[in-house]
Amino acid sequence: MDKRLIDPHILSDETPSEVTLRPKSLDEYIGQEELKRNLRIFIEAARSRSDALDHVLFHGSPGLGKTSLAHIIARELDVNITSTSGPVIEKPGDLAAILTNLKPRDVLFIDEIHRLNHVVEEILYPAMEDFQLDLVIGQGPSARTMKINLPPFTLVGATTRAGLLTPPLRERFGVILRVDFYKPEELQKIVMRSARLLNIPTEPDGAYEIARRARGTPRVANRILRRVRDYAEVEADGVITMEVAKRALDMLEVDEEGLDKMDRHIISTIINKFNGGPIGIETLSAAVGEEKDTLEDVYEPFLILKGYLKRTPRGRVATKRAYEHLGISFEEGIQQKSLF
Repeated sequence: MDKRLIDPHILSDETPSEVTLRPKSLDEYIGQEELKRNLRIFIEAARSRSDALDHVLFHGSPGLGKTSLAHIIARELDVNITSTSGPVIEKPGDLAAILTNLKPRDVLFIDEIHRLNHVVEEILYPAMEDFQLDLVIGQGPSARTMKINLPPFTLVGATTRAGLLTPPLRERFGVILRVDFYKPEELQKIVMRSARLLNIPTEPDGAYEIARRARGTPRVANRILRRVRDYAEVEADGVITMEVAKRALDMLEVDEEGLDKMDRHIISTIINKFNGGPIGIETLSAAVGEEKDTLEDVYEPFLILKGYLKRTPRGRVATKRAYEHLGISFEEGIQQKSLF
């Protein structure tokens, strides 16, 4: 239950209704004001020239709305969008099939673009820069190259690990935008909008309680909203008030700061088993029983943002705030650490 509630990587419980929760335009999109302002200018300029928008890269933690922004770009440009992901494109031929089916000014969205096969990535370079495909036909001495012209298109890439993108690929994006965590006030508006679309009676105070415990992430907020709705229907009168939201979230073990069971397990492991750190990510992964990539992509960004964890050249270290959150004396922990 905890993992399904919190982990923004998990898409299996994304019901058809969640698709309807996605904003359809920049005006409907809540939050990310500076990003929207810049994106609106770039889109308007491309439309006025009847030209393809320059290639766009969105980077940020999972669940912040990168996919929604890609679809919004296509709608604002009034063009079609083709969606895929990096791991799905295994061979150059797969990419060639996608690119040759695009129409002028269409949008190609590649999620997890940092996971593209390097051979496929090499094919993508001339496609992005010159709108040409360079393919090798045949093998051995009889092999020959063939160029295929492509219509001007916009590649929209999304990644949670911008540092893993190769420099040649990253440099071919004309627009690079970071999607940040949301403020509780922004998430409250998102929760209220989702509640209206899902016909869930929700009071503003109840929505704010969900918002401030949702890890700054819309996908998590919408998922928690559904679980709080279940609790409200069974244990209350069906209306999500602040008190109902608090009881539901306490039952789900999401605390006042938005930390779930795994978050607390991570910082308590660092403090109690490794004297507050530093501890390497591989060791931490084995100690808490969670994949290294999940720790780095899902849990660490939020813990670092909230000031419970810091990265150092020697490893992860629990901060004074982490000790205080767990009710452990920071001074005693430091004294105990000095004995080793």
